[in-house]
Amino acid sequence: MTFAQLIGYGVLTIAVWKLAQRRAYRKANALDVAGPEKEHWWKGNVESMFVDGFQRCLDIAAEYGGAVKVHALFGDKWLYVSDPRALHHILVKEQHIFEENDSFLECNKLIFGDGLISTLGEQHRKQRKMLNPVFSTSNMRELLPIIQTISHQLKSILVSNLSAGNEHDHASCRESVELDLLPWLSRSSLDCICEGVLGYHSAALDTRKEDEYTDALRMLSSSITKSLIFRPFVPMVVRKFSLYWRKKIADWLTMSWWPTENMRNLRELRHIVEIMDSASRAIFQEKKAALQPQLPSPLQQAHDTSGGTRGKDMMSIMLRANTSSSEADRLSDTELLGQMNVMIFAGLETTTVAVARALYMLAKHPDIQEQLRTEICGAMAAHDVDRSHTKDENGYARLSYDVLMNLPFLNAVVRETLRVYPSLPILTRRTTESASVPLQFPVRSASGKEIDTIHLAKDQRIIISIIAANHNQAVWGEDASEWKPDRWLKSPQGVTPGNKDAVKYPGIYSSMMTFLAGNRSCIGLKFAEMEIKDVLATLLPVIHFALPSEPDDNGNVKEIHWKMSGFHTPVIKAPAGDGETPLLPLSMRLVRD
Repeated sequence: MTFAQLIGYGVLTIAVWKLAQRRAYRKANALDVAGPEKEHWWKGNVESMFVDGFQRCLDIAAEYGGAVKVHALFGDKWLYVSDPRALHHILVKEQHIFEENDSFLECNKLIFGDGLISTLGEQHRKQRKMLNPVFSTSNMRELLPIIQTISHQLKSILVSNLSAGNEHDHASCRESVELDLLPWLSRSSLDCICEGVLGYHSAALDTRKEDEYTDALRMLSSSITKSLIFRPFVPMVVRKFSLYWRKKIADWLTMSWWPTENMRNLRELRHIVEIMDSASRAIFQEKKAALQPQLPSPLQQAHDTSGGTRGKDMMSIMLRANTSSSEADRLSDTELLGQMNVMIFAGLETTTVAVARALYMLAKHPDIQEQLRTEICGAMAAHDVDRSHTKDENGYARLSYDVLMNLPFLNAVVRETLRVYPSLPILTRRTTESASVPLQFPVRSASGKEIDTIHLAKDQRIIISIIAANHNQAVWGEDASEWKPDRWLKSPQGVTPGNKDAVKYPGIYSSMMTFLAGNRSCIGLKFAEMEIKDVLATLLPVIHFALPSEPDDNGNVKEIHWKMSGFHTPVIKAPAGDGETPLLPLSMRLVRD
């Protein structure tokens, strides 16, 4: 028997044994909640929710309520939750009982190291205690000029594309040009994270420069998504095999002679992780060296990758805070290194998608786009009087942090976009012990009886539906699924959204669940919100966005569809597109005076 066969039979035997154990345990601890029938004998019906299932997620919650039983792989039963009280119980009150799944944690540890999304318990609490002050408002004020510089670079690139598309009128460029915005928004977001978080001058917006590290970062999210098929097996391999044998298995699985697409995806992910690890270690060592009291040597200056932002980035702030902390609170170098990789992954795709969706919705609603443009230009004109020195190359004022973050309609547009279309629609948890979950709104049991408490066995899988929570009509009103920024401007009665009849969600961001709640909520909320608002405030005074209207060579007009597969991704529906390739073609022109 060959080594490959031995490994294969061993893994298969352990997998079958584990499945048999879980099946016996499930029968003894049945989940007593109503839900839709399974759609496939072994796939169940959860696939229709995870794969392009935006409407499916809403329909199930609307039909069965805030707690639903869904069928997962191999007959497993998962609890699909969107009830306000249940989410408060899961994410805040009893969060230590409802932890991340083993596969999620172990995969994150292999890819990112010991960062926030890879740790539990006291280690996670200690890391978060260190990181919370790093994302303070005062630090965001210091970072805004860095973000503004990148946003203005993005604007210049888009305007130059308008000039290239209007060869007969370079001066005015008033005719519309269609451009795929997604790669440019992704590059801009990557620059913001690299410079603002890491202090690394990535220059991702400059396509003439090749950077292996930033290229790997841009490919990371899609590579992880393609390799999800291996995730369920990672905890088992980590627990059952030593480090030596884990490396052997990884070497074997990523050999170049494997012909299957899944193996090629795994090989690509491993290559990306190796590049990330090498580059992040180099950046980390540079940051540590910069903290030394002596002035940097000429050699250090020659290799400075900060692009003039040395010391202002979050990594430098975190290292300084860690150095001055007590021995008990101090994080190890391994943990600090893990935070670098986590912050990149957590902020890149989510922020890119949020900005893309906001521009798409503004293109779809030109009246709202014009209203927002008027507010931004008015704020710039007022700000220009007070601070005439803060201007870009085109004479537009750069708004201060406090002005930018407190524009009422800009705030309304960003909040409504993040509410209706959260970048990360669903998350998972598991119970570490048996528990009971109370409900705000009663649901039906499997027998049809009305219940207001659900009893869960140990190791029960749970799906937290951010989508269904943000679209809950009992909390947000009958028009909950409509994109209406005006709802965030206080009504005459003074009633704000997300707090209807004294019922509200525990989310840290305006009562919505987009950034979660409790000690695993999004720690980079302020940075993400600042970046999204600054990009919109920079682009809208100069560029008008519209949906594509010109037919292609075959007479087909491009229809944009937001496909849900982990994140929301814009694609072009057939026949104009393939429905798979991420694209966001929008029509652009310069704003007419």
